Amino acid sequence: MIRANRTLNSIKLNDTAKVTALIVDGELRRRFLDLGIINGTEIRPLYASPLGDPTAYLIRGTVIAIREDEARFIQVTNC
Repeated sequence: MIRANRTLNSIKLNDTAKVTALIVDGELRRRFLDLGIINGTEIRPLYASPLGDPTAYLIRGTVIAIREDEARFIQVTNC
């Protein structure tokens, strides 16, 4: 199986991905780090809002909503 790097917003609901990099700096990067989104963290998209944005993700046992324009900065690989 080939593990290609993609961004979090491209992962389908209920698929699991592993963080490989944060491709953003500044305040948003700090927020991701505070939420525990670091290299190796497993993330699973659980629910999309009725209009598709934001999406609820399971991260370290906690459900967190992240907007698509922010999820583009989290690089992941399929598990």
